[in-house]
Amino acid sequence: MAEAADDLSAPLGQSTPRRRRRLGLPFTVMQLLAVGLGLFLAAFAGFAIFGDDPLGGEPVAHVALRQGKSADDKMAAAPPGGHEPHAGTKPATAGEQKTVTIIDGSSGARHDVVISPEKFDAREDNGQPATVMAGVDRRLLEKGRYGMIPVVSDGMKSFSTYAAPADRAKAAQMPVVSIVIGGLGVGAAKTAEAIVKLPPAVTLAFTPYGSDPAKLAERARAEHHEVFLQVPMEPYDYPDNDPGPQTLLANLGAEQNLDRLSWHLGRLQGYAGVANFMGARFVATEPAMQPVIREISKRGLGYFDDGSAPRSVAASLAASLAVPFARGDVQIDAVPTPGEIDHALARLETTAKERGSAVGTASALPVSIERIGAWLKTLDAHGILLVPLTTTMLKSKSS
Repeated sequence: MAEAADDLSAPLGQSTPRRRRRLGLPFTVMQLLAVGLGLFLAAFAGFAIFGDDPLGGEPVAHVALRQGKSADDKMAAAPPGGHEPHAGTKPATAGEQKTVTIIDGSSGARHDVVISPEKFDAREDNGQPATVMAGVDRRLLEKGRYGMIPVVSDGMKSFSTYAAPADRAKAAQMPVVSIVIGGLGVGAAKTAEAIVKLPPAVTLAFTPYGSDPAKLAERARAEHHEVFLQVPMEPYDYPDNDPGPQTLLANLGAEQNLDRLSWHLGRLQGYAGVANFMGARFVATEPAMQPVIREISKRGLGYFDDGSAPRSVAASLAASLAVPFARGDVQIDAVPTPGEIDHALARLETTAKERGSAVGTASALPVSIERIGAWLKTLDAHGILLVPLTTTMLKSKSS
C-alpha cells in the first residue's frame, strides 16, 4: 500500500526510485567476535592438554654444530698397541661458545659462564679409538650420547684407578683430613692458582662449565691432584638460584635426569667420583636421587656430598649400593675472611681428632687458598695426616 501511495503522489512523468532492502543478519558483530574468541581459546586449551610437547611450549633454540678434526687431534690418536696418547691431546671441540648468566638468588650476584659446545666421536676416521685426556685409561671409557663417559671394565673402576696415591696404612692409624676445593673449571686463573699453590693431596672438584674444563682437569691430574666432577643439582630456590644448564631437577623423570647426568659425565675424564654442585632440594628427594646414585655405582665412581643439605639422602643410598662415600663436615670459607677461615680450620682439626677423619670444603678464593696452605703446614706437628678424598672414603667405609 505504501508503494501505491508513493506512485499516486509522485509528479506526472517522474518515477520514484525504489529503496533497497537491508540484509538482516541473524547475529551482531560483537556476537561474531565473541564466537571467534571462544573458538581460539578452545583450540589453545586442546593443544595444551593433548599436544605432545614435553617442553610445554618453552622456546627452543636449535644450533647446528659442525665437527672438525685438527691435525694435532689426528696425530694424537693412539696406535694399535694401546699406548697412552700424547700429553697435549684433548677432546675435539666444535660449535660456537655460549655465555650463560647464573644469578645467585640470595645475594643477586651475576656470574657469566662461557660454555663451549663439545661433541665427541668414539672413533677416528681410521677406526682407532678417539683421543682421550692424558693418563686416562681407554678401557674405562665408552661412548655416551654426549661424549666419552666412565665404564667398569674387567673389574677396573675409575674410583680406584684415578684415586691419588696415599699412605693408607698410616692413614688407618692416625686422624686424617681431606680438603676439597670446588667450583673449578670456570675461571682458568683461579683454577690454575689452586692447582699450583695447594699440595697434591688436596682434591680438586670441577664444574662441567667453562670454555675447556677438560684441559684444566688434565693439568690438575698432571700435578697429581685427585679430581672429582661436580654435577649441578636443583636447590630449593630454583630457578632464582640457577646452578647452570642441564641441572638435575627433582620433578623430572629418571630418564631425563640420567640424560642430563650423561651430558655432565662427558665434559671431562679421569675423575674418581661425582659431587653435588648446590642441590639442596634434589639430594633430599629420594625418588630423584636414587637413579643417580645407581648410575654412579654402575659407572664405578664414588660420591661426595658437600654437606650443605642437612636432609640429604645420599649417605643411605650410597651405603645401600656400596658406593664409596664421604660427606663434607666444615665449609671452610662460608665467611671468606682470614679470621673466620682460621676458625673453620680449627673446627675441622677438632672433628678429625674426635672421629678419626674429617672433610673440609672451600672455593678457590685467594684468601681461602692462602689460609688453607698455611694451615696444612702445621698438620704434621698436630698429629694429623692430609690425604686425598678417596682415602678418607675408604677409611670411613672400613671403620
